[in-house]
Amino acid sequence: MNETAATVFPDELQGEVHPEKKKKRISKPIQSLLEGDFLSREGVVNNLPYLVFLAIIAIIYIANTYYAEKTFKDIETTKLELKELRYQYITTKSNLMYLSKQSEISGRAKLLGLMETTVPPFKIFHAGLTPTTENRK
Repeated sequence: MNETAATVFPDELQGEVHPEKKKKRISKPIQSLLEGDFLSREGVVNNLPYLVFLAIIAIIYIANTYYAEKTFKDIETTKLELKELRYQYITTKSNLMYLSKQSEISGRAKLLGLMETTVPPFKIFHAGLTPTTENRK
């Protein structure tokens, strides 16, 4: 029992050893990031074509987003214009129907000095043609 008790570290020593290692692990990446050491390494230089490729893809992605927003705005503008044109069409159609009524036409004709006829329309036949021969043609 004496041998095993001598090889085991006390709790105080174990607590001091581990936090120092964690501090070094955490502080070293942060320190290298702040100092900019990661940019001067050879790995970055070797991966430069890949980084340029990623930058180009990022630019294309941003441009695509702007294009989609512009297209969406154009669609919304066209929808509003279509709605306004539909309202204009309905208004014009109702005005035409109102002005095409027989009473409106006769009222406007009176303003021009024209009178509405009281004699119903009839067919005028030419002397050489008869109504039966006309139907055959």
